[in-house]
Amino acid sequence: MANKLSACTSILIGKNASIDGTIMIGRNEDAKAAWPKHMVVHQHGEMPTHFVSKETKLELDLPADSARYTATPEWTDKAGVFEEDGINEYDVAMSATESAYSNSLVLGYDPLVEHGLNEEAMVTVVLPYIKSAREGVQRLGNLIAKYGTGETNGVLFADNDEAWYFETGAGHYWVAQRIPDDSYAVVANQLAIQEIDFTDPDNFMFHPGIQKFVEKHDLNPDPTTFNFRKIFGTADRSDAVYSEPRVWIGHQMFSPKQAGDETPESTELPFLMKPDRKLSIFDAQQYLSNHYEGTEFDPIGTGKSGHKYRPISLAKTQESHILQMNRPGANIHWLAMGVAAESTYVPFFNGITDVPAPYKRGKLPAQLNSAYWIFKHASVLVDSHLHDFLPLLRDVQKERNSAAIKMIAETDQAVKTMRGESRDSYLTMQSNGYAIDTLNAYKKLALELITKMTDYCELNFKTDENL
Repeated sequence: MANKLSACTSILIGKNASIDGTIMIGRNEDAKAAWPKHMVVHQHGEMPTHFVSKETKLELDLPADSARYTATPEWTDKAGVFEEDGINEYDVAMSATESAYSNSLVLGYDPLVEHGLNEEAMVTVVLPYIKSAREGVQRLGNLIAKYGTGETNGVLFADNDEAWYFETGAGHYWVAQRIPDDSYAVVANQLAIQEIDFTDPDNFMFHPGIQKFVEKHDLNPDPTTFNFRKIFGTADRSDAVYSEPRVWIGHQMFSPKQAGDETPESTELPFLMKPDRKLSIFDAQQYLSNHYEGTEFDPIGTGKSGHKYRPISLAKTQESHILQMNRPGANIHWLAMGVAAESTYVPFFNGITDVPAPYKRGKLPAQLNSAYWIFKHASVLVDSHLHDFLPLLRDVQKERNSAAIKMIAETDQAVKTMRGESRDSYLTMQSNGYAIDTLNAYKKLALELITKMTDYCELNFKTDENL
């Protein structure tokens, strides 16, 4: 069973690597250029106790008690729900998945499972039932060990204390590594985890039989170590032009003093890095919005190598999210609909009871009462005359970013003394107010762009001024 083509990019930031002590996990969900996403809030106890995957037909009995959680499902569940990312009421965050690839040798001994647990269902059957990131790793690992998976994937978890990165390496085998508090990781469609320390349960979790499996089938090219990436992963030409450059640019952005000798096609880029400076929420957003700006590899720049490497932000991004944990107020599910570089990350506080109606709408063909399509509308208009219109988009983005920080600071202060329903209602009002204001800003931008585009029509002629 072959992996479906998917092209996400992920970032994980430890609490001591961030400027404000928060933990951040984020990812671009990349699949189709015109494929709407919704945002929803599932209420406590809402989930059914029996799940059937529309994609793989896997059936699971689920616990009766499900937590409230946010999610970003597809506009249609014809092929499955693909909820992708969210934060639950116990302040546990999950993002699934970062697609990757296993090598043929490994898959020969543990093939992918046709009716296993895939990306489509992972958030749905894990996030409502966990109370810590570590518990999320264990639940997902147990399910994959029992039922198998039809894909090679990476999954991000975080709570208010730690972040974890989980990877499947074959049909049933998996490992997970805790992101050190002083470090970050960027991942781009490759198996990323390197050396596994089987004697360090604080920082590593794994399938209990993975060592025996590797040893039995002579899978380790260097038996003096246990490098998960080298044992289970790939390292071919497609990695060099598709995956490694996105890791390289992350290291150049955040650790240039350490990464000076790295090149876009380096094959030994480390999974974990320490930043040269503390990272903010906007650093995480800028990474997920990056398209090699300032380098010859920018596809919308003037360099001769503009389409040599696959950028992080591209037209096929359906949504981009950052789940920000360990905050002084409420944790935040940041969501940018459509292309991250041409959208705005909207902060939704954990604890909200609902989202504005436009975020729950959107289908094919396009409809401009949908948040997804409102952002995409402005995006494609900007693309039509990029170098003329990009400054107008940047002005809106800067204003909305400043407004977000102001709103968040006010909300953090206000909720210090709030509890229960009054707190949830206030968080919902604040989140939804900002979300609607941002949609209105993009509607206004679209109208301004349409007005300016009238002068670009080919059916134009310079009339004699005397006529």
